[in-house]
Amino acid sequence: MKQSLRLGVAGLGTVGAAVVRMVARRADALAAASGREVRITAVSSRDRGRDRGLDLAGVTWFDDPVALAASPDIDCVVELIGGAEGPAKATVEAAIAAGKHVVTANKALLARHGAALARAAEAKGVSLAYEASVAGGIPVIKALREGLTGNAVSRVYGIMNGTCNYILTRMEREGLTFEACLKDAQALGYAEADPTFDVEGFDTAHKLAILTSLAFGVEIDAEGVSVEGISAIQPLDLTMAEELGYRIKLLGVAQVAEGGIEQRVHPTMVPKSSAIAQVMGVTNAVTIDADAVGELTLIGPGAGGEATASAVVSDITDIAAGVSRPTFGRPHAELGPAQRVAMQRHEGGYYIRLTVHDRPGVAAGVATRMAERDISIESILQRRSESAASKDPHGRSGQPVPLVLITYAATEGTIRAALDAIAADGLLAEAPQLIRIERE
Repeated sequence: MKQSLRLGVAGLGTVGAAVVRMVARRADALAAASGREVRITAVSSRDRGRDRGLDLAGVTWFDDPVALAASPDIDCVVELIGGAEGPAKATVEAAIAAGKHVVTANKALLARHGAALARAAEAKGVSLAYEASVAGGIPVIKALREGLTGNAVSRVYGIMNGTCNYILTRMEREGLTFEACLKDAQALGYAEADPTFDVEGFDTAHKLAILTSLAFGVEIDAEGVSVEGISAIQPLDLTMAEELGYRIKLLGVAQVAEGGIEQRVHPTMVPKSSAIAQVMGVTNAVTIDADAVGELTLIGPGAGGEATASAVVSDITDIAAGVSRPTFGRPHAELGPAQRVAMQRHEGGYYIRLTVHDRPGVAAGVATRMAERDISIESILQRRSESAASKDPHGRSGQPVPLVLITYAATEGTIRAALDAIAADGLLAEAPQLIRIERE
């Protein structure tokens, strides 16, 4: 058997501790799979005194993860610190500079610095592996980079943030507000004290940028992702989605479009009959549309120590076996430019909830503004409370009521222009809600 692969683990949080335990527990299986012993020889974390329930006898402790990365007694650095800058970036850069392989779960680091790190890894002839950076334990990186190389991918999309999916699931099932569900998610540890990165879509955007590069052979471009979160979703939107045969999910979507690749993250109505609509709670799912296999959906745990450690250890096993592939599926010099497609050019169906004054002619005024821009309305629904309607013998209260429209395919630009015109007419009592529809 070849010389053992010596690992240095930087970061001993939930995932790091799970990796240490998994490598020890699966030692024989890893050796059999890779033809090489895999062992942890060094670790680094901010709190040396914390009891993590780990056996670190014989393992060297580094207070500085950059020093760990430069140690001559390590062959592969496992970066589980997190964050796009600071110690995580410095540790990965130091490891590559020292000619060591790197395994990371850090989507923020890759989204921001992936191109530079990939070039550096190529120059040094080392691997930069990151299966755990997207969708936790789901092997979507391997699927795109290895399993589907014979396919031309036209679209990749999915639920990539368990916090948002948990909140939307609770809102739908229990009729709760976003704020109430977020508070519960925080209490259960599904959401951070500051949940902005998750609920406003930025976490999903980082993951989507990684998948886009792999799926379409382009340079990673996180800044080119159009991002909207779920904080504006109201219980009524989920109720209306149910009545219309849809379910609301926060999706990251990347697809081939005229002029380039469209990258977007936003709340989306998906048909209840679709596989991705069945994914509830903190579970993640990624669907890949390709010419040979058709539609392929991968579903599984998107976070958690054991699930994420599973993906990390998969990368470690590849490195131990000598399996190495270009970071983003092909040599960096062969990646195409990331041609951005403006969100205004996106074309599809829309759910639009308008809060309008309950008076004669409002619905007709809305329809007129839509028709002026050749926007066809598939259905229109108006909700009026019995108490409000009883105030007027003609059933009109003058009070704000929701008016819901479902449109046929239209461009984002024309929809926005129509909504601006409706607002200018004084028909709206508050800002409109717009949710895109992703049909099967």
